[in-house]
Amino acid sequence: MEKAVLIKKETMETGRYYIKHIGLVGVLIILFSQTLYQGFGFGSSLWLDSWSAEEYGSTHCLRSFPSIVMFTLKASRVIHNETYDRIMKAPVSFFDATPQGRILNRFSKDISVCDNLLGSNIRQWLSCLFSFFGIIIIIVSVLPLFLLFGLPTSIIFIVVQNIYVASSRQLKRLESVTRSPIYSHLSESLSGLSSIRAYGVQNKFILESYNKVDTNQKCRYPSIMANRWLAMRLETIGNICVFGAAILIMSNPELVGPGKVGLVISYALVLTQNLNWLVRQTSAIETNIVAVERLKEYTELEMEKEWRLNPASNWPSKGKVEFNNYSLRYKPDSDLVLRGISFSVEGGERVGISSLSVALFRIVEAAGGNITIDGQDISKIGLHDLRESLTIIPQNPMLFSGTLECAHLKDFVSELQQGLHHDISEGGLNLSAGQRQLISCKVLVLDEATAAVDWETDEMIQETIRKYFPSCTILTIAHRLKTILDYDKILVLDKGSVVEFGSPQGLYAKEDSVFHSMIAAAGINFNSDRDKESTDL
Repeated sequence: MEKAVLIKKETMETGRYYIKHIGLVGVLIILFSQTLYQGFGFGSSLWLDSWSAEEYGSTHCLRSFPSIVMFTLKASRVIHNETYDRIMKAPVSFFDATPQGRILNRFSKDISVCDNLLGSNIRQWLSCLFSFFGIIIIIVSVLPLFLLFGLPTSIIFIVVQNIYVASSRQLKRLESVTRSPIYSHLSESLSGLSSIRAYGVQNKFILESYNKVDTNQKCRYPSIMANRWLAMRLETIGNICVFGAAILIMSNPELVGPGKVGLVISYALVLTQNLNWLVRQTSAIETNIVAVERLKEYTELEMEKEWRLNPASNWPSKGKVEFNNYSLRYKPDSDLVLRGISFSVEGGERVGISSLSVALFRIVEAAGGNITIDGQDISKIGLHDLRESLTIIPQNPMLFSGTLECAHLKDFVSELQQGLHHDISEGGLNLSAGQRQLISCKVLVLDEATAAVDWETDEMIQETIRKYFPSCTILTIAHRLKTILDYDKILVLDKGSVVEFGSPQGLYAKEDSVFHSMIAAAGINFNSDRDKESTDL
């Protein structure tokens, strides 16, 4: 249930955004070039004797005028850059609430639609639209009575188009929304492939993949059927137009000469094809513009606070950390997870605490109160300035590719062919979890750093911390209570509030304390285990 609340629901945007990035000048140039193209095209039909040799060359050159390509690519580039910039500056909480597949869907399928389809759709739609009006003008100029058939069929055409476009657009949105879970499931399956095989649940994940693809196809298939529904009705409307033109010519032969009869009938036949293609391109634009709307959603993401605000050059100098009536919530409409907590950690002290790393690194901004380090309110400095001044060893470390320098890995490094120049693969996949942490400093935060490692590596990490960080302020979010028994202070939180704060000896001496009950429940001999940790120091 908690996951369902924290993961943000994917929205289906509506509205127009694409034309804005083409620009007014681009729109005017495109319309002007299309007007010339259609004007010369229909002029060549009326004056075949002078234009027949140039019909294709002139009109094709104008239609291929680079205005549409240039301005639609400009719009696509601007939208991509805006979306990418917002994603790079989005708060970490956004990535916690947004599945990876949803982001991949935006930068793969949606960007591809903007780059490859939308510009072509707009070009063909404009061509069909101007061609439609040109055909009507030519037929009416030769046979004015054609309006008797043209007006009723136009009304029917508009009704059919509105029904189809509205349905097709929503089906496209549903198809886009149901595609994201496919990307997410594939990404998660690949990252956890070893665990899936170890537990023998391949068939379960394959079945889940089938179900997600089936859900997506349930939205895709009705779209195909809607196309067939549209084709039948447009063909009927076109045939009515041709039939009407033929009836009018036969009933009034004196109004139209033999040469113009062929012109009217030929254009009436072309009108059927033109109507069909016009509606399809209208629908294609309406449905493909959904990709732009989905990208637009990401261009409006809330960004992190300023990255650089230049604190004092020697900050932090001591590592003193103070929480002053600090409160925090993950989402604006959610309950507080930290409720007015206040405590102080002197520079160089080691403190075992419940989860506060989100607050210290400003992963989520404060809902009340503040945190100071050496007297500096961390909300008043740049995010990069803050995070560069703190060091965290997380439970799941992430490493980038590069060369290896010694980090308490002598035995491991000595066995490597290239020694210290050993290349680390992306994500540190050729190292164990404990080795990655040793590679991966006034304030050091240990966020359940040893939860995923064996006891031998755990003790090695603790010994390294005690030996090489004696003057650092260490804040440990403990998974194993034994690792913090020799710390200076222990902070216990319950339901977001401070329950206990003091030295391990003082808290354990109180038999009714929460810390005492936690030690007892873990089966730890406080005195002997604490003496052992102190001896290691």
